[in-house]
Amino acid sequence: MINDAHCHFFSSRFFATLGSQTTPPLPDDPAVAIPERLGWQPPGDPQALADRWVSELDTHGVARAAVMASVLGDETSVAAAVRRHPDRLVGMTMVDPTAADAGTRVLRALGADRLRCVCLFPAMHGYALDHDSVDRVFACAADAGAAVFIHCGVLTLGVRRKLGLATRVDIRLGDPLAIVPLASRYPGVPVVIPHFGAGFLREALMAADLCPNIYLDTSSSNGWLRYLPGLSLADVFRQTLETLGPDRLLFGTDSSFFPRGWQQPVYDAQMSILDDLGIDAAARTQILASNFDRVFGTP
Repeated sequence: MINDAHCHFFSSRFFATLGSQTTPPLPDDPAVAIPERLGWQPPGDPQALADRWVSELDTHGVARAAVMASVLGDETSVAAAVRRHPDRLVGMTMVDPTAADAGTRVLRALGADRLRCVCLFPAMHGYALDHDSVDRVFACAADAGAAVFIHCGVLTLGVRRKLGLATRVDIRLGDPLAIVPLASRYPGVPVVIPHFGAGFLREALMAADLCPNIYLDTSSSNGWLRYLPGLSLADVFRQTLETLGPDRLLFGTDSSFFPRGWQQPVYDAQMSILDDLGIDAAARTQILASNFDRVFGTP
């Protein structure tokens, strides 16, 4: 069984948000104009996009996928997708905890909208993880039995780059070590650090070694490896498994747009590494499936 812990739900609202930031603003519907400019398929309404995702998962033999609202305020699109396919899609919402309406949004997302994870991007939205508002997000997640995803390290947004849109980030705010006090205060809240810490592998492993509720995900091409000459993705898997074991590693692809769809090459490359490392069937089941269910719950 395969469960994918890291996919993006590029909804019509996602493209509308990007369209509002272009100069000059796009004269046509951004949900059509931007995908066409990029050679992608327009998403249509959230239900249609959810159907497309599930069809894609069926094609590749993927049981469940966690899909993320990829701009602020788009939790309603993901919630519609989850309502459409509750057995196949797990919803995650992007939140800036310092925003005035963050508390209301988080409560609704984890309550009525039935989403299972709050996603934080401190380097992109410009806040420190010791801000009181982040603690409130963790408290809400603890009450709801939900997870918190925190992007650390290098942050690049390919679609914004293709459109010539700047992404201002303060990478100093994305240090995994800053998660330790939060994860320690809320030991029942699973915390997911994507992309092995995206360049902060050492810090991510240190944080996770200290806090048994911290998980790392394997998603994307892990292009941050270019900053660490001589380190291969196989080395990263080996060191992570030696430090944390197989029960705190989540398989993910970082799949996002169509027609590319689910990124089979990411899966193939990672399975080849597990083959070379001699990882047994039981450990693979944890990485590919059962850890996902532990973090996000079962349908």
